[in-house]
Amino acid sequence: MKTSAHSEHLLLEIDGMKCGSCVHAVERRLTEQQGVSGVAVNLLTRTAAVGLDPHMPAEPQQLTAALQAMGFPARLRDQGQAMVEPPSLNQGWWSRWRRLMVALVLMAVSGVAHLAMAQQWTLPLLDSMVFHGVVATAALAGPGRTILIGGWRALRHGIPTMDSLVGLGITSAYGSSLVALFWPAVGWPCFFDEAVMLLGFVLLGRFLEERARRRTGLALRQLMDLQPETARLLVGPEATAAEPNQLLACNHRSVRAAALREQDRLLLLPGDRIPVDGAILAGRSSLDLSSLTGEPLPVEVSAGDGVTAGCRNLTGPLVVKVEQAGAKTSLARLVHLVEQAQSRKAPIQRLADQVAGRFCYGVLALAALTLLFWWLWGAHLWPAVLPTSSQAHGHGDVSMGTTPLGLGLQLAIAVLVVACPCALGLATPTVVSVATGRGAKAGLLFRGGDVLETAARLDTVVMDKTGTLTIGRPLLQAVAPSPVWRQDGAEARETLLLQWAASLEQQTQHPLAHALIQAAQEQQIPLLPVQDSRTEAGLGVQGIVAGERFTLGRPDWLEQQGLAMDPSLQDCLQEWEHAGQAVMALANTNRILGLLTVADPLRQDATVTMARLRTMGLELRLLSGDRRAAVEHLAHRVDLGSRDVIADTRPQGKGQVIEQLRAQGRCVAMVGDGINDALALACADLGIAVGTGTQIAQDTADLVVMGEGLAGLADALLLARAAMAKVRQNLFWAFAYNSLALPLAMGLLLPSLGWVLLPPLAAFLMAVSSISVVTNALLLSWRPLREKT
Repeated sequence: MKTSAHSEHLLLEIDGMKCGSCVHAVERRLTEQQGVSGVAVNLLTRTAAVGLDPHMPAEPQQLTAALQAMGFPARLRDQGQAMVEPPSLNQGWWSRWRRLMVALVLMAVSGVAHLAMAQQWTLPLLDSMVFHGVVATAALAGPGRTILIGGWRALRHGIPTMDSLVGLGITSAYGSSLVALFWPAVGWPCFFDEAVMLLGFVLLGRFLEERARRRTGLALRQLMDLQPETARLLVGPEATAAEPNQLLACNHRSVRAAALREQDRLLLLPGDRIPVDGAILAGRSSLDLSSLTGEPLPVEVSAGDGVTAGCRNLTGPLVVKVEQAGAKTSLARLVHLVEQAQSRKAPIQRLADQVAGRFCYGVLALAALTLLFWWLWGAHLWPAVLPTSSQAHGHGDVSMGTTPLGLGLQLAIAVLVVACPCALGLATPTVVSVATGRGAKAGLLFRGGDVLETAARLDTVVMDKTGTLTIGRPLLQAVAPSPVWRQDGAEARETLLLQWAASLEQQTQHPLAHALIQAAQEQQIPLLPVQDSRTEAGLGVQGIVAGERFTLGRPDWLEQQGLAMDPSLQDCLQEWEHAGQAVMALANTNRILGLLTVADPLRQDATVTMARLRTMGLELRLLSGDRRAAVEHLAHRVDLGSRDVIADTRPQGKGQVIEQLRAQGRCVAMVGDGINDALALACADLGIAVGTGTQIAQDTADLVVMGEGLAGLADALLLARAAMAKVRQNLFWAFAYNSLALPLAMGLLLPSLGWVLLPPLAAFLMAVSSISVVTNALLLSWRPLREKT
């Protein structure tokens, strides 16, 4: 189910789902409800994301009641409490542990009794079949009760699940043994031990599987752990009235982070996690952002800078004003995005769920055919299989395989138990959970399993220029003073030029003005007062600085006023303009004193990232609305040719470019950052927004790469490819296991090789198949995101 960020939806937590058949049944029942527009059920997290009809939305009570009637208790998750760990990760853990321990004890007792009978030991009580029946009854009434009730309820509603198959196998073995115990005349053997051992192996497998599942959700829980439970709230009238430099001395008290409100003021000491999004009022420190963006280097911050929840304060005390708290913080939204991503299915998962949904019906039919065949025909066609089965079973006189009906029943039980829709149901969501959680820790936000699948099959990546390949803001690149002006050293002349130019621009709002002022501040050059400042729109600015009139603006505008430029400056002007940089000239009343050039520089890792993308076999394009000469100059710096450049393109045209590439049969990703990229992001197969971009770009994108760099882009695509490789491996194993195990359980090799699959061994293999799928997915968490060079 893919819904927009603004569509109405709710999240249900569902208990009792064990396999793909359960998923299929829950989805079918929820889809049948009035007012539901779409459903995506996640077996791993045991949740259902339900899209609601905006005109007549379904009521949560209606949905939970429909599931409750099927034997799947459900409850609505309060999405306003995004920082609370999903209860499904911990629910019933100790209850499962107790059931497992009881089952293993009973299995040990049954095993000793079985061994005593096989070796003909004379042990009081243990050699009695009544004792075996009591042990089996205790096993079914105790640890097996949940499986039997759940399986029967599912059968009653016409939706057989894994519990139904196991329950039928256990009750078949138990029921036929009771008949043989109380009516010996029928000649049936007793095999209570099989029911006990089968139950023990099933519960052991599920416990180990659940433990492995919990590890797949580790990354999400680690994100939640970034939210501290308490904060230091500044209290008293001085907390709101004090000057910023006095706030550090105010009184404070510890409060729950969930109780914080906007405009509250917090004290953060070194080592504290930041509980809110806010702005620094006082103090200077460095922040560790690695948990959210993956960037290893600390960031220096001071008064006026913003902070986000989940970062760690490292070196100095800070006072922060709360702007967003609770579920509105960036960290809470990040957790919510990861949860949503894990609920969105990859197309390949839908196929697996459809197969698993019908799987149990096929297994029931195969079990019935197996019973009838060996009872009515097989044992008569190959009489030798009866002693073979007896020897393999190791029971002697109590073996099921000594009669045609006993053999057929034994093989039918093995068919019921060895079949594993769980592996099919877990093949994809386990990988999606690990991959999205791993990506979130590295600052890579995939919005679902469908996004992972699309990212893995990309063949073309279209990059926006401004704000994507570049940092998105102009910076001063160079200062060139005229050689005929003053005899001071070049450094002194450059300092004077920058001081005068920045002083002139301090009263304007032009983006280039900010670049000059920032450069002056970084070089600790004081700005001088300006008198009689006048701005000529689109041309430049004039004013009196230090008693002398200066003009700063376009070089051609100054030359039109009769101000001469030195030939050496002409060479600089041509070179910088060819590179697409914005060039400004500073002049007094007599001559042009020098040139200053401002440009939006490349991100530091842009060239390396583009090279990594090329080595991945991707075709790259550079798309921009800027002049072609400037775009081509930038393209050459990242080793792109002129044919890879698409320039002079308006926002509507960007969407058309993407559509044209897709019409050629390409799978296209668009990487952008601004409002003008929103259409192209929506048109692409995969929209990718960089973390420094606008909110609309991030809302439109399928994948968000957080942080200041571009390295995460290649990391994300490599992670997606690795994830889909794991999905294919899991699905292959799940299909291969069932394709091999079912014929063996049906007795295919019994006539020729004498091989028979006993029910306890079938239960063990079924557990191994599920655990192997989850373990293979966990291997993804140990794979390095960045390949070593």
